[in-house]
Amino acid sequence: MYKKKKGGKIGIIVTTIVLILLVVLTNVDNSNLSYIENIANKLVTPIQNGLTYLKNKINGNNVFFEDINTLKDENEKLKESNKKLEETLREFESVKAQNETLKQYLQLAEKYKDYKTVPADVINRDISNYSKTIVINAGKKQGIKENMTVIVAEGLVGYVIGVTDTTAKVQTIIDSSSNTSAIFSTSREAIVCKGLLKENKNLKAVYIPTEATVTEGDSVETSGLGGIYPKGIHIGVVSKIVNTKNLSDRYSIISTAVDFEKLETVLVIVNQ
Repeated sequence: MYKKKKGGKIGIIVTTIVLILLVVLTNVDNSNLSYIENIANKLVTPIQNGLTYLKNKINGNNVFFEDINTLKDENEKLKESNKKLEETLREFESVKAQNETLKQYLQLAEKYKDYKTVPADVINRDISNYSKTIVINAGKKQGIKENMTVIVAEGLVGYVIGVTDTTAKVQTIIDSSSNTSAIFSTSREAIVCKGLLKENKNLKAVYIPTEATVTEGDSVETSGLGGIYPKGIHIGVVSKIVNTKNLSDRYSIISTAVDFEKLETVLVIVNQ
C-alpha cells in the first residue's frame, strides 16, 4: 500500500512538470522552439530517467527482472542436469543388456556343462522361404570350425557351414536342405527331420518305422547318428501325425523348440 502511494505521488510530480513545460512552450515564438525543446530535453530526460528508476524500485519492477535472470540461470542448470541424467540412463540400459547376455551365456553353459562351448551373438540372419541361415560373431580365432554344433537353451539350432577369422555361418535345422538324424524320446525310434520350404517353425519327420507308435506331444531329440550332432539335444515336439495309404510313407510335423526369428545368443560346441 505504501509503495502504491509513493508511485502515485511521483506520477503527479511528473505530470505537473510536463504541463508546465507545455504551457511555456505554447507561449514561445516558433523560431526559438527548437532551441527551447533542446534545453527542455536536456533538463527533463535525466529527471524522467531518474524518476522511472525510482518508481520501478519502489514498485518492485527491478526485482521482477532480477527474478527473470535467476530463472534463466536455473533453467540452464536444469537442462544440463537433465542431459547428464539421460546419459546415465543410456549407460544403465547398456549395462543391463550386457548383464542379460551374460546371464544367458551362464544358463547355456550350465545346461550343457558336459560340452566345451564358445558363446556368440547372432549378427545376421537370413530366415527366408529358401535360405535359413544365421551369422555369428565367433570364428577361427575362437576355435570355431565347420560342422560344429550350434545350440541355445531351448535346443538345437544347426551346424557351422562356413568360417572366417571372426565370424561363422550356421545352417539351421529349418533350412530346406537340412536333414537331422533324430529319435522319438519315448519310443526311441529313429527318424529324420527335414527342413521345409516356407516354414520357419516346423520340421517334417520322415522314415518313421512302420511298427513305431507316434504320439502328439512326444519329444524329439538328436540321435547322435550322422556324424554332425551329438546325441540327446532337444529338437522339438510332435504337433501333427499324417497317415497315408502306405504306412511306410506316413510322416509327422515337428514344432521346433527354438524360435529362429528371435535368436540372439548361441553356443557353439567345440569338443563334440
